[in-house]
Amino acid sequence: MAEKVLVTGGGGYIGSHCVVELIEAGYYPVVVDNFSNAVRGEGDVPESIRRIEKFLDTSIEFHELDLLDQPGLEKLFKKHSFSAVIHFAGLKAVGESVEQPLRYYRVNLTASMNLLEVMQAHKVHNLVFSSSATVYGDPQRLPIDEQHPSKYFIEEMIKDHCKAEKDWNAMLLRYFNPIGAHSSGLIGEDPQGIPNNLLPYVAQVAVGRRECLSVYGKDYDTLDGTGVRDYIHVVDLAKGHIAALKKLKDGCGCKVYNLGTGTGYSVLQMVKAMEKASGKEIKYKIAPRREGDIASCYADPRLADKELGWKAKFELERMCEDLWRWQSKNPTGFSDGTAS
Repeated sequence: MAEKVLVTGGGGYIGSHCVVELIEAGYYPVVVDNFSNAVRGEGDVPESIRRIEKFLDTSIEFHELDLLDQPGLEKLFKKHSFSAVIHFAGLKAVGESVEQPLRYYRVNLTASMNLLEVMQAHKVHNLVFSSSATVYGDPQRLPIDEQHPSKYFIEEMIKDHCKAEKDWNAMLLRYFNPIGAHSSGLIGEDPQGIPNNLLPYVAQVAVGRRECLSVYGKDYDTLDGTGVRDYIHVVDLAKGHIAALKKLKDGCGCKVYNLGTGTGYSVLQMVKAMEKASGKEIKYKIAPRREGDIASCYADPRLADKELGWKAKFELERMCEDLWRWQSKNPTGFSDGTAS
């Protein structure tokens, strides 16, 4: 029997790419999502999941569920015996955390507490938590390694829980900026509203959905004055989650890993790379810095290589090509419900 893995937030960008890798690695994913970052397709299933079913010729179990609904979660854990949980559900945008802190904390903290409590009650003690490099705040040194101070409450909560419950294993995966899409061009990032992240915005300018990119700040201490980030192909990132899932078998306690390429690229370098992939000119204008943004952030991913046997394989060119394939095939994202 294939191992059952619960994927929370599995209809979203990273979650859906992880579902593909789980199925291809022989797992049986059960997906829950509350549609806060997923587009509803026919039969009240996320459009991303519906398309994966098509191109992998399989059926995927899906439940519409908000992790704030603890009784609903209880019911799901009664129905299935999960070997592990991969937890993606959460609000990630830096701007949002600064502007709407209470909503941000309610969703991220309460939902995660509910999940841990229900896992504990049903003796499911293996967790892969999809964290974020924003835990590092303004880096004290670069590249950022796992010892760098973190400021993320959910991580602390999981660490404390693992300390108290010795039979728990948790992988806290801190990743940087996922971009790109599955090579089929059928699933990809489809931000609702104005994209918070650089690359989807750039892709929408290239496809003609938006007129011009705002580059926030050109006075950072970087090679061209624009912010430098570590971009990673979303498929590499998804494969990192599978590597972490396998590592849980070793009874490793609580571990933290960076998933990144270890290379930083500036905003303007990314604009050039997307111009090359799309063959389009991408208009941009310089705007003031955004609150919460930092100059440079890139990973030291060596620990994941050493302990998980995982390494990012796809280069920047491939990331941009795959992103452009998705965006040009789906100029309005998932919303028209059909892939052209």
